[in-house]
Amino acid sequence: MTTRPLISVFSTSGASDSTVPLPAVMTAPLRSDLVQFVHTNMSKNNRQAYAVSIRAGKEVSAQSWGTGRAVARIPRVGGGGTSRSGQGAFGNMCRGGRMFAPTKTWRKWHRKINTTQKRYAVASAIAASAVPALVMARGHKIDDVPEVPLVLDNAVESVSKTMSAKEILKAVGGLDDVSKAAGSKQIRAGKGKMRNRRYVMRRGPLVIYSKNDGIEHGFRNLPGVEVCCVERLNLLQLAPGGHMGRFCIWSKSAIEALDTIYGGDSGKRVPNACMTNADVSRIINSDEVQSVVNPVKLGAPKHLRKKNAIKSVKALAMLDPYAAAARKSEARMAEARAAKKSELLKAKRANTQKYKAQGKAFYEAASAQGDVCADGFDL
Repeated sequence: MTTRPLISVFSTSGASDSTVPLPAVMTAPLRSDLVQFVHTNMSKNNRQAYAVSIRAGKEVSAQSWGTGRAVARIPRVGGGGTSRSGQGAFGNMCRGGRMFAPTKTWRKWHRKINTTQKRYAVASAIAASAVPALVMARGHKIDDVPEVPLVLDNAVESVSKTMSAKEILKAVGGLDDVSKAAGSKQIRAGKGKMRNRRYVMRRGPLVIYSKNDGIEHGFRNLPGVEVCCVERLNLLQLAPGGHMGRFCIWSKSAIEALDTIYGGDSGKRVPNACMTNADVSRIINSDEVQSVVNPVKLGAPKHLRKKNAIKSVKALAMLDPYAAAARKSEARMAEARAAKKSELLKAKRANTQKYKAQGKAFYEAASAQGDVCADGFDL
């Protein structure tokens, strides 16, 4: 059997007097996804069925008027002499009508969960309670706690007075978490405040015992503190909200009982991690792996972008060199014509000006002769 780390056992006065080996279950893999899944389904198993009345919105006598009256075919209240007559009824779009898809009591309220998954989730939650970083990340105040997990002497199981329990928590540094939970009490948001769920409060320490000699009476009245037997560990208490890392205070007999409950011949199987070394980059870059893997492949051949031969002369030259040469010749001729265009326009404008000047001279000469018919038609 391999040697496991030792956990200090503190007396009710806060002094360390003995040690116990770390239970094997506290080395289980931390599966937050599994804890969240199991917690979500377990929390659905204490719901009470609810539904609206099957007669709600259908108490009135109503019948559709049918077609041909230029109104909707929704059932309408009969009778007369009141504003209610003729109004739509029954439908979910009507005032005073039933809701859409009225709720039924035979909805699937509860969920079945695999026993293996539940055991795995509980083991992960127990292991997470032994990691100080996860406990602090969950919001517990454990700055003055000497060690996590915190194990107390079996004398704590016989504490039946709240004042004594408070003094013990103060001696081991766990009272700050209780004060934090007490200070967080506030009125619930929503209608739950009218349904006997008026206040909400954060969770404090979870006290786990092996034998109840009065410990439940001693700790149950402290705000945020919960008490649980080690043989009945509940995921809803070990990971409230599906978040691992509950601050747990164990009795010595309870921490020793974990090796009986988990592991051994008759105990539950302790989950094994899928990977003993989670440093994936180190595994990949190790000599053992690199000696058998294929060498690094060069980059994929870079393919040129396909070009349109109608628009690109280079692409046309790859398909038909003669057509590309003809297009280039045509382009050169177009450039040449564009270069000569200014000279042609200049010569054309000069001819136009010359013809205009001749026309003006002729018009002036013709106008100087006067009216042709001034002296009649006799010549």
